[in-house]
Formats: sequence, structure tokens, C-alpha cells
Amino acid sequence: MSLKHTEGLRERKKRQTREAVRCAAFRLFEQFGYPNTTVEQIAAAADISPRTFFRYFPTKAALLIPDQLTEPVIELFLAAPAELSPIAAYRCAVEQMFAGIDEPEWADEMARQRLLYSLPEAHGALYMTYIETIELITDGLAIRVGLPADDPRLRITAGAMTGVMMAALHNTPIDPAAIVAGLDFLDDGLPLTS
Repeated sequence: MSLKHTEGLRERKKRQTREAVRCAAFRLFEQFGYPNTTVEQIAAAADISPRTFFRYFPTKAALLIPDQLTEPVIELFLAAPAELSPIAAYRCAVEQMFAGIDEPEWADEMARQRLLYSLPEAHGALYMTYIETIELITDGLAIRVGLPADDPRLRITAGAMTGVMMAALHNTPIDPAAIVAGLDFLDDGLPLTS
């Protein structure tokens, strides 16, 4: 069972526009630097209006959030073998997702994240992304384990899984090995004995 329906033309165009805006922004960031690049310049380079920019991104800093990775991970999580625990299934999804990223895309993502963690103004957008991730994982867990989506255990589990990512990513670009190790530690029951 999938969290999302087949992507229609409208959704595909929105995703393409979102990525075009991100690409235009990063070209400008490389040329002029993040602080010297305005939303108006980004919008012009992406051939959209500033108003349209804000329909896709609430702030310039939101361009830096790697939210494009979340939904594919959730899809892989739902497709993971049924015999895996929910946390092991999520770890499997994370590993598959990162294995599918090619070197140029990975280099771009690392540059984006280095910039993200260097900007205090991006922290609010990052926090909101973590909250949205908890919601998506909660919904995925409900589907995977067959519990009602409002069961508080699902949100607590999703919060713990997201906490692993927060701890692994704190002020540093994505390190898949750190995320996988953290999810293993969580799945093992957080054993703190030596």
C-alpha cells in the first residue's frame, strides 16, 4: 500500500518547478553567495514570479532543506519486507535511498547541506521539516503495522526515528552510515551498557 497516489500531471509540474527553482538558486548561490542572492533574483532565474516562489518555499532558507528525500524513503519503507521490524524497515529504506543517489547528485546535496547548517536562519525551516517527517513516518507506520493513525505509540516511534536523524545530522551533512547505526541502536532497544 502506498502513501501517495500515482503522480499526476499537476503534481509532476509542481515537483519540476520546485526543482527548477532550487537549481536556479544554487547556481546563483555559487555565483554571488547565499547572502547576496535575493528571492527576486532566484525567481527571475527560474522564470517565475517572487509570489510563485513563496508558494513553493516559505523562505529562501527553505530551499536548503532536503525534503525531496523524505517521500521516496517512506515509499521504500512501506515496500520493505513485512518480516522486518518497523525500525529495521526504515533503516532498509534509508540504505536503499542513499544507494540510489549518484555521485554528482550526492555532491550537490552535500554542498546544500553544508550551507544549510552554516545559516542560523535555516534552523526554523529545518525544525518544521522534522515535524513534517514525524507526520509522514507516523502515517507510514500506521499503514505498515495496521494501527489507527491516531495511536500515540506511532507518533512516539516516529519521533524516535526522526530523533535518530536529527542526532546524526546535527550541524553536519548527511552521513548515511551514522543514520543506519543510529537506527540499529534504536532497534536494539537503546542499549547503553558497555
